[in-house]
Amino acid sequence: MRRCYAFVFPYHCQVLSYHRYLGPVVKYTLFFSYSTNSAVEKLSCLPLTAARPFPDYSPKKPSIRDSELVQHVSTSIKQRYSEHIRRILKPYESKIRPDHIIWVLMTVKSDYKLVLDFFDWWCQRRDPSIEVRCIVVHISAAQKDARTAHRLIHDFWARPSVDVTVSFSQFLEKLIYTYKDWGSNPYVFEIFFQVLVELGFLDYGRKLFDKMLHYGLVLSVSSCNLFLSRLSHEIEGHKMMLKVFNEFSEAGVCWDNESHNIMIHSLCRIGKVKEAHNLLLQMELRGCMPDVVSYSTVINGYCATGQLGPVMKIIEEMQVKKGLKPNAFTFNSIIVLLSKAGKVLDAEKILREMTSQGITPDNVVYTTLIDGFCKTGNVSAAYRLFDEMQCFSITPDLITYTALISGLCQTGNIAEANKLLNDMLGRGLEPDEFIYTTLIDGYCKAGEIREAFSLHNKMVQMQLVPNIVTYTTLVDGLCKLGELDTANELLHEMCGKGLELNIYTYNSLVNGLCKAGDVKQAVKLMEDMEAAGIRPDAFTYTTLMDAYCKLGEMGKAHGLLREMLLRELQPTIVTFNVLMNGFCMSGMLEEGDKLLKWMLEKGIIPNATTYNSLMKQYSVRNDMRMTSEIYKGMLGQGVVPNANTFNILIRGHCKARNMKEAWFLHKEMIKKGFTPTLDTYHALIKGFLKRKKYSEAKEMFEEMRRDGLLANKELYSIFADMNYEQGNFDLALELCDEAVEKCLTDKADNRNA
Repeated sequence: MRRCYAFVFPYHCQVLSYHRYLGPVVKYTLFFSYSTNSAVEKLSCLPLTAARPFPDYSPKKPSIRDSELVQHVSTSIKQRYSEHIRRILKPYESKIRPDHIIWVLMTVKSDYKLVLDFFDWWCQRRDPSIEVRCIVVHISAAQKDARTAHRLIHDFWARPSVDVTVSFSQFLEKLIYTYKDWGSNPYVFEIFFQVLVELGFLDYGRKLFDKMLHYGLVLSVSSCNLFLSRLSHEIEGHKMMLKVFNEFSEAGVCWDNESHNIMIHSLCRIGKVKEAHNLLLQMELRGCMPDVVSYSTVINGYCATGQLGPVMKIIEEMQVKKGLKPNAFTFNSIIVLLSKAGKVLDAEKILREMTSQGITPDNVVYTTLIDGFCKTGNVSAAYRLFDEMQCFSITPDLITYTALISGLCQTGNIAEANKLLNDMLGRGLEPDEFIYTTLIDGYCKAGEIREAFSLHNKMVQMQLVPNIVTYTTLVDGLCKLGELDTANELLHEMCGKGLELNIYTYNSLVNGLCKAGDVKQAVKLMEDMEAAGIRPDAFTYTTLMDAYCKLGEMGKAHGLLREMLLRELQPTIVTFNVLMNGFCMSGMLEEGDKLLKWMLEKGIIPNATTYNSLMKQYSVRNDMRMTSEIYKGMLGQGVVPNANTFNILIRGHCKARNMKEAWFLHKEMIKKGFTPTLDTYHALIKGFLKRKKYSEAKEMFEEMRRDGLLANKELYSIFADMNYEQGNFDLALELCDEAVEKCLTDKADNRNA
């Protein structure tokens, strides 16, 4: 009965595990088992006539003299088994030729230890022929010594001098030629395939796979998984992976979960997340059940591309339909995505769900959340997580401290940031240039230039080299304080160290000159920028426009906007707001209206500040009809009013004695969480008093006091008298005391200052 050969070997040459952040990591175990049950034979897709038989082994026959030598050598090493083989073969060293090695191996092949000893002895004298090496490989495989067989093949192919093109054909030919009589264990081809893949000879690995099909052999899925995994790390390897995945399947490879997970991971890594998701959905149709690794990989893929919608759907399918629990990798991906999207509160909810399931977050998760909270300005929440991670014995690293220090500096809490720096040093962590520059920037923004330079000197003492960002930060701080001469000295020091001024450095200087009122010098500096090959940006132009607007030179400011547009520089909303405020402050309301109309026509959405400038000036002119029209237009564009919007409108309506409208706007303002300013409260109270709305005026006065705002002496007198006349003597005295305490004390403080 003729048989068609198709073998798959449960020799698990690789175990693929997904590390949280490093992707697939290949580990090797070396053990061997072999079976030819019916399930294995089902993998054959080759017809009976397609399977080529392995050739018979017919080596060169020894001469009589050669036979005698082989007999002597074989008998000697068998009989003197306990002695060292080098001593036994000393008399025969000069007589043994390469041909003799094969003949000796024929006589001793049943004694595996003797085979290895004899082969090693020969290797110490000469490089064995490919045929001899293949013979010993077959004997090792027959003895189920996979490790030795792997080493023998690997040693040959790892040689720097090996010519792969020539050696591949020769090695494979000899391996096939010696197969039939020296072991007949097809596992040797698995090992050869694995070695080729491990060493990166992937094209030759593919050739070996195809060659084995001619002999009715299909390599095991674990070996093919190794091939896929190695392909995924090659440049453009993902294209070949898809081809291999389809063609190997047609050849009889029955891909498993591990195979699909490798493919899914590779597709996600190159950004083809939808294709990876489709493959996940096809797994069941292919006879594989997706596991938590499959789902987590796709989830991570969507997270990496910032797609939150599909993530939530997959998690629901994973938990509800499949009954799979997310692992640490799944949770980490979602937390990182939400944090980067600014949804840190949602990210913290995921963290709580994670810990409730007994999964302990790692340093990366906590650091990501801390950084997210710091960027949204919620440093107290970041500090809470910082303390929590230490309670879990998770040690903060340099990145954790950097995130927290940066957050503290952004919120102006420089003292706490400096304290954290000392805590960091106490833990043996060395701050880098970024941390020092962040702290220097914090001190500069707080106007504490001396402390900033002290930190700069400390940085130099620690042999950390200040970069262009460090110097630009110091220059910006000096310019904001009007210390332009010192800033120039620092610039010379920068240039002396080989650092080139960038756009940010120039912008700091332009801003400093404008604040000092030297607009002419600022314009010259902008010209110097261009001469140095640095093109002014939107910030440069906006700074100069603001300076011209404050000087009332609106023609020059408007000219700068036209120049920006000609240079194809995109103005920011701040640019338009500067120009709008300039028009309004100069009384050019018609020009302001035209600018607003032009912005809307060009699809540039104004913000609350844009509208506020116009409303304020119309309100000053007592034109509340036009002020209200602008407010309606603002709401119509979907622009959300801010606190200043309400303050402008309320004061304007109070001045026009539209107290009903002012009262309504006040209620809206409070509902939206804004607090009126002191001037707004004064306007409301005086407006109600003029209309003899005493209860409303009193309500506003009490609300103002609850908000901790200080009324003027006139209002205290009015409400003290009002309460006295109504018989509220205690409250009248309380207001008198409060007026004396706050108003007189405040005046005394002002005189002392």
